[in-house]
Amino acid sequence: MIKETETKIIGISKNVEKTLELIEKASSVCMSVLITGETGTGKELVARSLYEKSERNKNPFVKVNCAALPDTLMESELFGYEEGAFTGANKKRRGKFKMADNGVLFLDEIGDMSFNLQSKLLRVLQDGNFSPLGSEKDVSADVWIVSATNKNLEREIQNKNFRSDLYFRLNTINIHLLPLRERKEDISLLIDYYWGVYRRQLSPKNFSENEIPRNILEKLLNYDWPGNVRELQNVIKRLIVLGCKDEIIDSLIAGQNEEEVTSEKNQASEEDNQNLKYISDGLVIKKISGRGSVELKKIGKKAVMKAEKQVILYVLNKTRWNRKKATEILDVSYPALLYKMKELDIYPH
Repeated sequence: MIKETETKIIGISKNVEKTLELIEKASSVCMSVLITGETGTGKELVARSLYEKSERNKNPFVKVNCAALPDTLMESELFGYEEGAFTGANKKRRGKFKMADNGVLFLDEIGDMSFNLQSKLLRVLQDGNFSPLGSEKDVSADVWIVSATNKNLEREIQNKNFRSDLYFRLNTINIHLLPLRERKEDISLLIDYYWGVYRRQLSPKNFSENEIPRNILEKLLNYDWPGNVRELQNVIKRLIVLGCKDEIIDSLIAGQNEEEVTSEKNQASEEDNQNLKYISDGLVIKKISGRGSVELKKIGKKAVMKAEKQVILYVLNKTRWNRKKATEILDVSYPALLYKMKELDIYPH
């Protein structure tokens, strides 16, 4: 199982140094921490590192994806419910708050939580008590709240999508993670580290490369990594699974044609109304001068999904479509694997 990377934060940039310093300070006092940064920058990694370095590391670390469920289900997920509280509630169930008692509750994608549920969460954070659905009794839980988002919550507050009082409650300590394109000095270390980890863990047959070939390494170092560390991890996996070939790496890093992009940028500087074309694996994204923006996040997401699909298919074929074994190799839960298979249109042949 690939667990060697769970809480190891790699890098020599000032941003990584500051992050490690804040983790040390925050974990000693267990005050609310808000982790911000683009998708794939390693926010959950920081949350788990906070947990492991704190005195609560013998108690549960419970993660909740605030964007995964609608309001009604998310409320019961957080606070639990009594038997008969609603149709289908055949037995009593503890919520995530109670599961994380004396431990850490990690609220991922907090910026996507509905405004209505934010109010209920705020009340719990203020007095530490809550009522499971269908219950008239208050329940208490001692949890350290660590939250994360890729959204600008101050802008969300201005747009009336996020409560300012909840923001100040969550943002006692802020840890902001820069994207890889703004800390390129970390890229070579990350490549070396994940190459060693996944080479040992995936260990495909007839794979003899001890190091990444120089020509491919140069391309990796010069790439902007719109999907950040998550995209880098998946690219390394695919290189190991599919082999280190130029045509593969060109496809992996979104098929950017540097000459076309450079040419179009120069032309755009001469003609304000010229469209800039960014090509990502056959997808052309246009920026009309004065309108919109180039959506790097979408490019990164597409690259990550393509990489994930290749790796999942490889592992499933290697295990003869034994999903239980595949979850162990990929280090994901069984429901998460099924969700990914559905999302990526992966079906047995």
